[in-house]
Amino acid sequence: MTTVNHWTPGDIPDQAGRTALITGGNSGIGLETARALARHGARVILAGRSRTRLDQAAEAVRAATPEARTDTLVLDLSDLSSVRDAATRIAETETVDLLFNNGGVMNLPERRTTHDGLEMTVGTNHLGHFAFNAQVWPAVRRSPAPRVVTVSAIAARWPMGRLEDLMSEKSYRAMGAYAKSKRANIVYTLELARRTASSPVEALVVHPGAAMTNLQQHGTGPLSRMVTPIAARLLMGSAEGAAWPSLYAATSPHVQSGWFIGPAGRDQTSGTPRPAKLPTGADDPAEGRRLWAASEQLTGVPFDIEAEAAV
Repeated sequence: MTTVNHWTPGDIPDQAGRTALITGGNSGIGLETARALARHGARVILAGRSRTRLDQAAEAVRAATPEARTDTLVLDLSDLSSVRDAATRIAETETVDLLFNNGGVMNLPERRTTHDGLEMTVGTNHLGHFAFNAQVWPAVRRSPAPRVVTVSAIAARWPMGRLEDLMSEKSYRAMGAYAKSKRANIVYTLELARRTASSPVEALVVHPGAAMTNLQQHGTGPLSRMVTPIAARLLMGSAEGAAWPSLYAATSPHVQSGWFIGPAGRDQTSGTPRPAKLPTGADDPAEGRRLWAASEQLTGVPFDIEAEAAV
């Protein structure tokens, strides 16, 4: 395992000629990822639900890097018809060298469902990305050296994140659903790495440490209102710093498919990206196969890597 002692986005190699597609690219970690890649010559496609916010984000990227090449893609990960339409647009004409599964929701106070009847947090954070990846895969395959980077979280290690009652039909806890979705991100990525082992695709998963982003918007209770400002001051870093693991995973020559990467600082909240400890059992191939099959069944979207490679 080869790593570097210290890494910053200044170490990103030239990305000219490469295209990055970033879900949740209009704010937070996604926007900071786009800014950094554009500075190093990549064309960036910002994907998100709001056309207005996407246009504003693209303007922000170009304001920082006037020569930046930006495009936008309307994509609602909680609506499988939107996922299909967005993926089809990309799959038909684009080459995607860097695919970031970054968008997501957390801490929804009550159980909600997606347009397709899936529990909202897992349905958005994992299943929406699974369906999008499956249908955008032709664009990834066109790249000579593609990387898929999925953004998980430290919450994936929590015991409440076990992949049982995936749709929270028996009981619902806001952070339990989030922990499940983030463990699913890891299990999915490691299974993707296994299934693409004989191809040029590299699949990596990261956790960003802790940062104040739009994900915290759903903390509405009195305790959340009290704790969040304290956490912002004492515990959480910036969205810019939280993007470092994603950027390192996407661009470093020192990483390998199947790695889980996070910041190396105290409590893993910030700092130079490093390989991180996996949640117990997350690398079990049997769990990977079970989640893959469940994801195909719940979304109705097949994702057969071998069949795709043969096309």
